[in-house]
Amino acid sequence: MTTVLIADDQPLQRLGFRMLLESQDDLTVLAEATNGSEAVHLTTELRPDVVLMDVRMPGLDGIEATRRITATGDRTRVLILTTFDLDEYAYAGLRAGASGFLVKDAQPEDLLSGIRAVATGDAVVAPSLTRRLLDAYVHHLPTGTRSPDPSAPDPRLAPLTDREREILTVIGKGWTNMEIATRFHLAESTVKTHVGRILAKTGSRDRVQAVILAYETRLVQP
Repeated sequence: MTTVLIADDQPLQRLGFRMLLESQDDLTVLAEATNGSEAVHLTTELRPDVVLMDVRMPGLDGIEATRRITATGDRTRVLILTTFDLDEYAYAGLRAGASGFLVKDAQPEDLLSGIRAVATGDAVVAPSLTRRLLDAYVHHLPTGTRSPDPSAPDPRLAPLTDREREILTVIGKGWTNMEIATRFHLAESTVKTHVGRILAKTGSRDRVQAVILAYETRLVQP
């Protein structure tokens, strides 16, 4: 059973999410939060598998709430809900540690599959959309993450093998596991193993964070 916390300041929105989630045998809603502060408090108390996090809420917003939740290092993962697929806050949400984002008008089956994916440690942002988002907001990358010498290797990449670095590069370009397998003549299961090792070695929470790392370390240029 996957447990979910809904954080949204709109009562009808919360009701709709609750009705959809509780129609599924493998999903249950633990609680609802009307703002970011409540979301942080309830997450600490209840430790849900997934938090559905709205961005615009009174008081503490969804971005800061996400940052506080993920900073604890607990198992709870955050799925950001945005009004538009290129909402100006979406990138900030991913930087804050969210495992992905969905638009609020997504199809019900997409929301359900997204929650399930996030609960298992995967990302729910489509690779092409991730690339589009990062291309749009790459100018928000902190200058401190960019090496003054472009030829100097980034220490975060030091643990990676040459093959893992190649795969991280194409992950950053938005390639799927199947595309990577075809390009490098590998079994898809082997690609999944490489991706898992890349996440572990770089300390990335999920594939979305790995894409951000590829941009920050300049493996991928916008």
